[in-house]
Amino acid sequence: MAREKIFRFKQFEVVNDRTAMKVGTDGVLLGAWCPVNEANRVLDVGTGCGVIALMVAQRNTVACIDGIDIDAASIEEAALNFARSPWSDRLTAHLMDFNDMDDGKRYDLVVSNPPFFTNGVLPDGDSRTLARHTTTLSYQQLIDGAARLLSDVGILAMISPTDAERDIIEAAAFASLPVRRLTRVIPVEGAAPKRTLWQFSRQDIPYHEDILTIAKSDGSFTSEYIKLTSAFYLKM
Repeated sequence: MAREKIFRFKQFEVVNDRTAMKVGTDGVLLGAWCPVNEANRVLDVGTGCGVIALMVAQRNTVACIDGIDIDAASIEEAALNFARSPWSDRLTAHLMDFNDMDDGKRYDLVVSNPPFFTNGVLPDGDSRTLARHTTTLSYQQLIDGAARLLSDVGILAMISPTDAERDIIEAAAFASLPVRRLTRVIPVEGAAPKRTLWQFSRQDIPYHEDILTIAKSDGSFTSEYIKLTSAFYLKM
């Protein structure tokens, strides 16, 4: 096991050696930000090594969480990470295409760090590029599928590039799944937002919009980012 690439958090660790998408800021942001308190059943779409599912399991002590991915290596690592975690009895990894899921199950939370790139040529065999490319799962497909799989009080939470906001708002309107919360993420104070965190729901929840800045100009983390992620990062 000495060759494994392990990312350690305060309450769990993840092997992310073979998975197409490694542990990164986007996934940790979403896992810490998404609403989990009322969720009994959770679906993590494109789970990768399982880090978001594990964060949800840490934050919610009762939820049963399904992590799905179309990449076999990712699912193997997610299953290993789930089994090693303190919440192994509530976490399950499935090799599955979200587009093929039937509506037999209903979820209180669907969470996803979806593929970002909509243009360009895919190199053959480049699993990381495939994992980041919307040819595998478009925003419209994700939002439509979530609308079908969510319970009456269910929530879809996701992260995207900020420049995709118009497309995502249109997709949500088409799916009759309104935006209820939106957080724009600024990487360093003074810079423009680069990411947007989204919450969609059919619940009649008042709309809320805010901004999260990750780092100060001197490179140190802001108090708001530390507050959001301190339950997870060892360095916080």
